[in-house]
This record gives sequence, C-alpha cells and structure tokens, in this order.
Amino acid sequence: MKFVRHPLRATVAGLFAAAAIAAGVAGARVSAQQRSASGDLDVVQLRPGFYMIARAGANIAVQVGSIGVVLVDSGSEAASDKVIAAIKRITDKPIRYIINTTSDPDHTGGNDKLSKAGETIISGNIGNGTLGEDIINNGGAASVLAHENVLSRMSVRGGPPFALWPSKVYTGRAYAMALNDEGIQVMHEPSAHTDGDSIVVFRHNDIVVTGDIVDVTKFPVIDTAKGGSIQGEVDAINHLLELVIPPFPLIWDPARTLVIPGHGRVFDHSDLVEYRDMISIARDLVQDMAKRGMTLAQVKAANPLLPWRARYGSDEGPWTTDMFVEAIYKGVTAPANAKK
Repeated sequence: MKFVRHPLRATVAGLFAAAAIAAGVAGARVSAQQRSASGDLDVVQLRPGFYMIARAGANIAVQVGSIGVVLVDSGSEAASDKVIAAIKRITDKPIRYIINTTSDPDHTGGNDKLSKAGETIISGNIGNGTLGEDIINNGGAASVLAHENVLSRMSVRGGPPFALWPSKVYTGRAYAMALNDEGIQVMHEPSAHTDGDSIVVFRHNDIVVTGDIVDVTKFPVIDTAKGGSIQGEVDAINHLLELVIPPFPLIWDPARTLVIPGHGRVFDHSDLVEYRDMISIARDLVQDMAKRGMTLAQVKAANPLLPWRARYGSDEGPWTTDMFVEAIYKGVTAPANAKK
C-alpha cells in the first residue's frame, strides 16, 4: 500500500520542527553570550553595546554609545565598587544617566557612588547637591532619573540618605529621551510592584527593562504598603506584552525583543506570556475562593499556588508564598473589587 503524506500534517510537523530549532538556537545564543566574572558579578552581553550586570543586588542594564553609558538601576550599595569596575571593563566612556525603576535599595543603593563615578551630560547641571567639590573637580555627576513617587518614598523620615535620592524626576505617564543614537522611553506603571515603578524601553536595541514588575526568582513582590496591587501587576505585564515583539512569523530567527527582569535570567515574549498567565490564574483562584466566603487562613491552607510553588515559592526569607497569597487576597477583597 502506498502512503501519501498529507500536506497539512507536513505543515504542522514543519512548524513543530521549526519551534524546536528556534528553542535550540535561542538556547545556544544565550549559552554563547560573552560572560566575564567581575568579583561575584556576571556581565552578559545581549546586543552590541548593550549588557546586563547580574548579581549586583538587582539586574543592571548597561547601554554604551558615543555619548557614554546609560544605566537602568544601580544595584545595591555593597556592590557599587564592583559594578563600577565591571563598567570600566566594558568601556572607558563615562556614566551619563542612571534610571531607577523603583525605590527599593537593591535597585537604588548604588546611586551615590555610580553617579559620582560619572559625569553630567548637560553643561551647568550640577546634579545631586551633596557632591560639593566633586561638581567642580569632576564636571558634575551623572543624572539619576525616577518617577516622582520614587522620590516621595525615599525622602520620608527614616528613609535612605539624600545622596541616594534621584536628582531628576518625571511626572505623569512617561518620559522620553534620545541618547547614544537610540530612543529611550521611561514609562510609569502606577500600581504594580509599587506605585512608583518604571519600565524602560530601548527602541533601537529592542530591549525592555522591567524592574521588579518581573522577578524570575520568586513570586512577584506586591508591596501593598507602597501602593502595589495584584491587578496593577497584571495590567503592567499586559502592557509589557504590547511592547515586546515575539519572533514571528520566522520563529527560528533569533531576532526578538529581550526582556531584562529585576532579578533572574533574560526573558522573551513566550516567557512573559507564561509569567503573566501564572499570575492571572493565581489571582483568579484566590478571588474565587474569597467569593465563596473563605478566609485568608482557609485560602492559605488550600494551597492554591501549589502548581508554581516549587519554581517560585519560598517558606522563608523576605518574600514568601504566603505573603504573595496575602497580597492577592487583599487586592481581590478590596471594596473596589469585592463585587466584581
């Protein structure tokens, strides 16, 4: 008997094969990225002239061009000297701009040292007023930009020293600039991880930096005391998905938008979809339990996050699985959401 290969089956088989090839190419590309040890830091080249510094507290994005260096986040204060050394190994250009995605100390702790290690991009802009003679000797410090809510959070009584505060803030929905032959968009996400989160889009390099809106190492931190909410987190990730371009229709081609999370490995579109779905399903499960009259203790005992607990969960440390459940429960039972 003669078997005829059905054209539709052949097409479907070809697509699955292409997907497998794409996964292999992407994996090889990641494993072949240039990595260099800088103390206990990892420096990963993502594009020509674009790097990620990992293990510095939070991930730091490094864009390098003719004007100098643009950083997204500055890492922890303890890692500052190592970060400066790592940047000097990448380029001899000065740090010109630091963009903070949040007020958290693992993202802003290096603001003082890294800004002082840089130079202002605008003549006459003295930047942070604490620099004193350094302004005269070094021509001014690099600017530190953040949403105004970040400054509000950092400037409260008992907050971090003035030297760590942003020297420039933006208000409203977004802030745009052009540096190193690239359009850079800083966009405010009003109630995700906190009320001061920013995502940063590098249009030429096709890279999006998310801050702690995306955290590959644990369930996303929803800091309700600082204006964060589960619905704001879902909304922010849906906005990210509008900005992140998948490798379609040529799924085997390595061209795609790269996503630098606050912590952990680099994402692409499919990773972000999976992450969004996990958070959305977790929200819906807790919301359904709350609508059926279950208390927070009962919801915790039911363990609704069991499918993802091994990957993202923790029973100890600064952010546990139970704390994530509490944040979701608080969000879905808030008066504005209770009747939905």
